[in-house]
Amino acid sequence: MVALPGGSFRRGSTEFYPDEGPVHEAAVAPFEIEQHPVTNAQFAAFVAATGYVTVAERPLDPADYPGVATEDLVPGALVFTPTTGPVDLSDWRQWWRWQPGARWSAPHGPGSSIEGREDHPVVQVSFEDAQAYAAWAGRSLPTEVEWEYAARGGLDGARFAWGDEYRPDGELLANHWQGSFPYRNTGAAGWVGTSPVGTFPPNGYGLVDMIGNVWEWTTSFYTPNHAADARSAAEVEATRSALTVEMPACCSPSAGQARPAQHDGDGTHSPAGTPGGSGASDVDPRAAASAEPGSTIPRKALKGGSHLCAPEYCLRYRPAARSPQAVDTATSHIGFRCVVRPPVAVAPAGASMPTSARNLLG
Repeated sequence: MVALPGGSFRRGSTEFYPDEGPVHEAAVAPFEIEQHPVTNAQFAAFVAATGYVTVAERPLDPADYPGVATEDLVPGALVFTPTTGPVDLSDWRQWWRWQPGARWSAPHGPGSSIEGREDHPVVQVSFEDAQAYAAWAGRSLPTEVEWEYAARGGLDGARFAWGDEYRPDGELLANHWQGSFPYRNTGAAGWVGTSPVGTFPPNGYGLVDMIGNVWEWTTSFYTPNHAADARSAAEVEATRSALTVEMPACCSPSAGQARPAQHDGDGTHSPAGTPGGSGASDVDPRAAASAEPGSTIPRKALKGGSHLCAPEYCLRYRPAARSPQAVDTATSHIGFRCVVRPPVAVAPAGASMPTSARNLLG
């Protein structure tokens, strides 16, 4: 854990995507945040200690997926698959597939493994999975504001976590797509896909992989902009006037678990995996407001970008960048990290945490 002093900073940006504005002053209290995303080794320790079954591994209820054949209702998750050449970038279905059997320990489906990748960020975890890990560890997930404050590393208003220049002295400072999306990736520092945590330099707070590698869950419900948090009425009105369409998700669907043919990912179902069980969007108006039009599935704000972000499609490997993601969805490019807020959290009752797991937590 890295202790951050808290304070005020300029949140957001008006240079890139409308949902990042308006720029406004935000404040956070002191807190601690993990130096790197939760790794496969850390998540494996959690599963071993608790027997936890992730959302991607659970049986699917036919009532939640009307119109889908029973034989197709098998556990799985979304897996990125490169195309054979240039495609229309407006249709994410061309590079994402529903893969039966994909899960955190087999992120690309049956036959894949995390062996030898213990120090890579865990992926194929839904929001519920990330929350469960955090509770077991006596920690929490960060809010969007906390996450952005940490990602900036003390650089107020900078474009990137390291400053305004994309590649200072020609050095690549984050794991994001290199080449032509979504068909040719030459690799970041030799890595195609996720990279070991800490492969790239830390930011000013000593935090690694705040930008690139994997998108990270926050507890904040997605909103189409920061207008409600802006400091002046003029900023609010300017943003509302400029924003005429909601920003789509980056690289992957934002509505809900997508399935081939029978289910087109429009998010009109209500699968398991919403916080607190089904019906969460009926309880919290912020949850209902965060859902994609026509959907009942709440969406959270993801931060940081991932190894799939490419400048011609998804220039979101920046602290201000954000992306909506349905809480039931697990993919091969989303992970998380935890925070601790004063007073120090106490591990919940239940499965005890072995010394080996505590050592992994750091």
